[in-house]
Amino acid sequence: MKVLCVFGGFLSLVLAMPGQTFTALHSFDGTHGSTPYAGLVQAIDGDLYGTTFEGGADSAGTVFKVTPRGTLTTLYSFCLQAGCTDGSGPEVGLVQATNGDLYGTTANGGAYGDGTVFKITPTGALTTLHSFHGTDGANPAAVLIQASDGKFYGTTTNGGANESCDSFGIAGCGTVFSITSAGDLVTLYSFCSQSGCKDGAAPAARLVQATNGNFYGTTAIGGSNNVGTVFEITQAGRLTTLHSFDETDGYSPQGALVQGTDGSFYGTTRGGGASGDGTVFKITPAGTLTTLHSFDGTDGAAPEAGLVHAIDGNFYGTTNNNLGTVFRITPSGKLTTLYSFCSQSHCSDGSFPYAGLIQDTNGKFYGTTLEGGTSQLGVIFSLSMGLRAFVETQPAAGKVGAAVKILGTNLTGATSVTFNGTAATFTVLSSSEIRTTVPAGATTGPVEVVTLGGTPTSNVNFRVNR
Repeated sequence: MKVLCVFGGFLSLVLAMPGQTFTALHSFDGTHGSTPYAGLVQAIDGDLYGTTFEGGADSAGTVFKVTPRGTLTTLYSFCLQAGCTDGSGPEVGLVQATNGDLYGTTANGGAYGDGTVFKITPTGALTTLHSFHGTDGANPAAVLIQASDGKFYGTTTNGGANESCDSFGIAGCGTVFSITSAGDLVTLYSFCSQSGCKDGAAPAARLVQATNGNFYGTTAIGGSNNVGTVFEITQAGRLTTLHSFDETDGYSPQGALVQGTDGSFYGTTRGGGASGDGTVFKITPAGTLTTLHSFDGTDGAAPEAGLVHAIDGNFYGTTNNNLGTVFRITPSGKLTTLYSFCSQSHCSDGSFPYAGLIQDTNGKFYGTTLEGGTSQLGVIFSLSMGLRAFVETQPAAGKVGAAVKILGTNLTGATSVTFNGTAATFTVLSSSEIRTTVPAGATTGPVEVVTLGGTPTSNVNFRVNR
């Protein structure tokens, strides 16, 4: 089931707006995957990794990697045949763990047909870590995160201990779970544990671990008004509902939250708001929600994905209706439409950017579309806004002496690494990776690397734990 096929090249190039360059890097054709519901993740080797929901050797989806210039390699094809237990239909992307391997989920398949958690090496060796069986969750539809304790945390849209979601037309209301790299899974919370599902149901978005150590997320339905919630959950599984949407402030949030430098969380709803076409909102850790923007169709509609907090301090995202858009929004709510999909003949630039964006350390944004391209089976694209390159630390926090990987671009020949001004010893492993340790005397702040081509700083402050 492992397939190593290489495709790529620049497929199209247009100017989105003056000073901005949109590039369709790769069009899927079915044999190496199709219908990429998932977004991308930049790995320590500098390449981007992702999944497709369909296509591949057995039409059950794939795992692939793609270079920033568009050369694609299919690493693994999932199996639909009798006896296959590796899962099928990965709806979401991957996360690279501190051990260098990538971890993800499939929405279906596995030993019981309810989806899996898997590990895959950057060369394509896949291991199924867990098969969901309903009572411990079913049909995971959110990217995993690796938390500060080394475990992975995620959600399932269906399944769990509570069967009171029949009125929503789903079997089980979803869960929050943790899983170790060895595959030991613990169900932390089953939704609809409260009367009337006031705690929410059907979580479809990735969790985010905040600076306080707790996790924040959303549910697509349930809550006081049955249109979704924002929640906080501890590592021990204690859940607090912070906000129940009521349609005037949005409904059915399906994208992940992102924590801004102000401590608040920023996110999207796929519907509701002033015009019913979805919103961008911010919410404080205490639960005070502010609607920053209501889409009205002319500037996009139905944002299915979350936002990315870019190096310029603004947030970037996509909308999914009317073929889709890419937009930028300031923390105060000023929105600019940057690109409208299907601007090229026969939608060769793609359409329906369901999964949203990531920002590469080279400063560009990358994403996928569900449809469009030369075979109408989806596209991988990049969008350059002229933003500067930066470095990213893995992990984003640690104690003095802790090992840290620095991910970046053109790091060969680096002469200095500092943690908020405190010099650290380091080793340059490649043009995209530096290994270092948190130096004595370091305090919370930016990590800075002096290279031959400039001095990139970290996209977020590194937090020194005591």
